[in-house]
Amino acid sequence: MAKKRDSLVVASKVKAYIKGKKMMTASDAIEALSEHLYSVLDAATARAKANRRSTVRPQDL
Repeated sequence: MAKKRDSLVVASKVKAYIKGKKMMTASDAIEALSEHLYSVLDAATARAKANRRSTVRPQDL
């Protein structure tokens, strides 16, 4: 069984932002957003390593 990862987002902030757009947040949206961020960050760190850097820069995102 896969270990559940920590959330990378502040759920209350995301929900407030979406509510401000006159929309509602699905119960599993926060987890999906966090998983998407893990993917983005994994790709960014891989790009930084490929460029022989140890710092993730905006262009890596």
